[in-house]
Amino acid sequence: MTKSVHPFNQNPLFGQLPIELSENILSLNPWWRNEPLPDLPEFHRWAFKRLKHLLDKGMTPATVLRGPRRVGKTILLKQIIKELLAEGVPSGHILYVPFDELPSLKGILEPALAISRWYEKEILKASFNSIAKDARPVYLFFDEVQNLDAWAPQIKNLVDNHPVRALSTGSSSLRIEAGRDSLAGRITTVDLGPLFLREIAELRSGVSINPFWADNGLDRLADRDFWLQAKERAKQEKDPRAQSFAAFSERGAYPIAHEKADNPWPEVADYLNETVIQRAIRHDLRMGARGLKRDEKLLEEVFRLCCRYAGQTPGQGVFVPEINQALGGNIGWNRILNYLRFLDGTLLIRLVQPSESRLKKKGKSPAKICLCDHALRASWLQEIVPLDPEGLSKNPHLSDLAGHLAESVLGYFLASIPSLDAAYFPARAAEPEVDFVLTVGTKRIPVEVKYRKHIDSHQDTLGLRAFLEKSVYNAPLGILVTLEDDVTVLDPRIIPVSLSSLLWLK
Repeated sequence: MTKSVHPFNQNPLFGQLPIELSENILSLNPWWRNEPLPDLPEFHRWAFKRLKHLLDKGMTPATVLRGPRRVGKTILLKQIIKELLAEGVPSGHILYVPFDELPSLKGILEPALAISRWYEKEILKASFNSIAKDARPVYLFFDEVQNLDAWAPQIKNLVDNHPVRALSTGSSSLRIEAGRDSLAGRITTVDLGPLFLREIAELRSGVSINPFWADNGLDRLADRDFWLQAKERAKQEKDPRAQSFAAFSERGAYPIAHEKADNPWPEVADYLNETVIQRAIRHDLRMGARGLKRDEKLLEEVFRLCCRYAGQTPGQGVFVPEINQALGGNIGWNRILNYLRFLDGTLLIRLVQPSESRLKKKGKSPAKICLCDHALRASWLQEIVPLDPEGLSKNPHLSDLAGHLAESVLGYFLASIPSLDAAYFPARAAEPEVDFVLTVGTKRIPVEVKYRKHIDSHQDTLGLRAFLEKSVYNAPLGILVTLEDDVTVLDPRIIPVSLSSLLWLK
């Protein structure tokens, strides 16, 4: 009887990688065997076109897509692979490697380089350079590269020495940022957060509407007409906007919450806890030599307080006593601050810093904590706080909490806009606090959140007016972010905009 031979073991060069790793990579790239990709959503997130352009014609040979876990980064990579195959790119010219799903990587030095060498010899049967001479590009897709030690030098080696196009993803901004210096001029970074309101509208009801502010031309933010036109556009699109904001209020902005809209919230909450929060705490926390020394219970408590004080500036005076009471220890502020920075690095929160012009002589004011999605708070604390006008009218006792969460939502949204400097303005002496200050060139735009049904045109604009009247801040206008659409204020320098209308911009 003739002994059967695995078809992928016939080539003598196959043994360059451990057999388990080789077979794993082969199974993860079914197009090499003319097999279809697994079913993918028809819905494309906003970053799809941007990433496809960067991959095909971008100024840099490498692109990194970073964002929290479960916002759709891996799906985007596979959708782009599907698009490339549909365009006629040879199936062997596409390599996909998820570095968080391959336990067989352990012990391999420079995995990205080792796998790429194996791919050249086993799949391409030629070098990257020789293939490029025939004008046939090779595409490398590396998922969750932050799991690799020294990932950036490996990508640098590939793009410096070979004419390849690389698209990578990462769930840790700290680890991604740590590698950017060595990749200067070779990498473009794209940030992806939870769904925009328009994406929720498309995902839930199939309504696809182009955003009013498609690009990130920051100068427009200082233009009064931009805001007035944006309000008018939001008014014209009130129905889909209100429907998507109600869905956002109820279930947050993680794609799974709306893809599984019929699943009860407790199931969605358990899923988010396990795949987003616990994954960050138990897995990302432990990455690297320093990770082994980190305290899982402490990180859980720090995240709990981030949820409790979302949209606020609790600082040392709140974190230290509450954590020591909960954990019965003697934990100092510096250690807690390191864990806050770690959570900021996972992109689950954004630490919005005080404006540089507001630094006190006695020390820096605490950061404002903004969650990437209020659904994480709802799932972790098991406390649902509605944000839409109808939901709040039925639960008026939650208005104060909703105001803080609205500030948190807005802060994460603003902090995620590329190149936009978003800070907050702490109170000092006779100058009141302003929730956010946006710096656009030499101009500053104060933004105040007043998330209630009734707005006092005078009292609720004190902070904005005080800021606008200081010529040193060079503020052309102020934005008052409200719960309802139909709010008017007497000061023509202040433009009231509902939270849903502002989020509808993108």
